[in-house]
Amino acid sequence: MIELLSDANAWAALLTLTALEIVLGIDNIVFIAILTTGLGARKARHARAVGLSLAFVFRVLLLASLSWIMGLTSPVIASHGFSFSWRDIILVGGGLFLIAKATREIHGEVDPAGHAAKSSGRKRALLAVVAQLAVIDLVFSIDSIITAVGLADDLEVMIAAVIIAMIVMFVAAGPVGGFIARHPTTKMLALAFLLMIGLALMADGFHFHIPRGYIYSAMAFAALVEVLNVLASRSRRKNARRT
Repeated sequence: MIELLSDANAWAALLTLTALEIVLGIDNIVFIAILTTGLGARKARHARAVGLSLAFVFRVLLLASLSWIMGLTSPVIASHGFSFSWRDIILVGGGLFLIAKATREIHGEVDPAGHAAKSSGRKRALLAVVAQLAVIDLVFSIDSIITAVGLADDLEVMIAAVIIAMIVMFVAAGPVGGFIARHPTTKMLALAFLLMIGLALMADGFHFHIPRGYIYSAMAFAALVEVLNVLASRSRRKNARRT
């Protein structure tokens, strides 16, 4: 462990793996922000803490069982020259979950009257949010660990990268969620992101890989346009008050 501190290769692997884990964590942050916008401030903080803690625990447990994780990539279903591994099945299931969740939330935004019963289930809201976070955390954790495991040879380096990435995600999740709550129009954009992420997960499960760089570039561009819209709207309101 001590010798890793003076190993330049270990530091390079740590920086690379940390950056990758943070980028892969964007999906998690968007999902957490969407789920916690319907809760109060205190419950939202609690849900974010529980969700990110679960994400951290899942990642560390998966790293500690690397042989089992790599076994998830072995085909379990094969037919007509096409095969599915447990990883593929999990990614397809996670993608369907995200698409169903985003579609339901979009329907709620378009037809708020149809979600009038939501307030009656407020007591169960926190438990439901935590359960959904646990499901999608497991999907994202398996995907990120399998993607990143080839970048480092030492378990200590991998765990350190996960810890740093989790801290960044915890710091970022609050402001992202708060921004979406303050600007309702951004919620629709975030839901569109979830649809795109869900489709990407399903495509991966069917062995049709969409480079994440394309997805994240599109998300960054759309987010920038939305931020400019928010700033322009704020300026128009200020000018209207002055006149």
